[in-house]
Amino acid sequence: MKRRQFVKSAVAVPGALGAWSVQAAPFPEKPIRILLPYANGNLMDTALRTVSDEIRAKTGHQLVIESKPGGAGIIAAQGVASAPPDGYTLLLANTGLYAINPHTFKKLPYDPEKSFKPVTNFLGTSMVLAVHSDLGVKTMAEFVAWGKSNPGRGSFASFSMGNPSHFAGIILNKRAGLDLTHIPYAGTPPAVQNLLGGQVTSAFLPLLAVAPHVKSGKVRVLGVSSPKRSPLLPDAPTFREAGFPDLERYLWVAVLAPAGTPDAIVATLNELFTTALNSPKVRGQWLEMDFEPLPSTPAEFLSFAREDTRVWGEAVKLSGFKMED
Repeated sequence: MKRRQFVKSAVAVPGALGAWSVQAAPFPEKPIRILLPYANGNLMDTALRTVSDEIRAKTGHQLVIESKPGGAGIIAAQGVASAPPDGYTLLLANTGLYAINPHTFKKLPYDPEKSFKPVTNFLGTSMVLAVHSDLGVKTMAEFVAWGKSNPGRGSFASFSMGNPSHFAGIILNKRAGLDLTHIPYAGTPPAVQNLLGGQVTSAFLPLLAVAPHVKSGKVRVLGVSSPKRSPLLPDAPTFREAGFPDLERYLWVAVLAPAGTPDAIVATLNELFTTALNSPKVRGQWLEMDFEPLPSTPAEFLSFAREDTRVWGEAVKLSGFKMED
């Protein structure tokens, strides 16, 4: 629906949308601020700037991208949960912030469903299980066989405690009957470095982090977490193809607004982001970063997120892991 048409229809049904729809000017009238739980320069920042260009072309206003890293995403989440519910402050929420934190923290200063309104799912990217080529295994089956033949020797790296790369290893241990030791790192680069150096047997990492080393022959990818093979590594099977459908989990981020944001504003935001995510420019640029646009309705995202939260909750329970308050 075009913005002018939307405003006319909103005025025509004031009872359905509340006083905002009768008196407010067309939305947006100024730039929209979006908070990220990542440091400056992260690939997510790059992805958002591409979307911002599309939104500015349609509305005349860009996205103001603000990094709020730290606290397992809690700092960014609090910033948006306490913001005015006017659609001008949004959150780019990731898997950990939304689906994992509720299971790992005893208390959170936000509730994923009660503190926010979903605008749309945003993107998904692949996580892979990678091993050093010198280990001599070429498939998931061979890796599992190696692990069972070498009890206590195997390990898996994650890019930090309490995130999907951590709990993917827990799922693998449970489903395959392995006892791989978890080795957490402070970010992806040191995990990749120690995988290359042989300090860890395997690692669950973003596909893009290991793709250059696959091409150089130093690393082998045994499985990809996306539902289909990545065009960046077309020879690497999905986890489902490799016999581990429980590991078919996207690393995803979604756009959320503060609870109380009027439905009419959420609908306009959803339209803006959906149009941008479906643009050839965004899809083309994101392909190079292994990002897949995942536009959705708010209801579709909520259904997806609830299921993802359930799956990660089971993995957290298996691990017994809890964050320190």
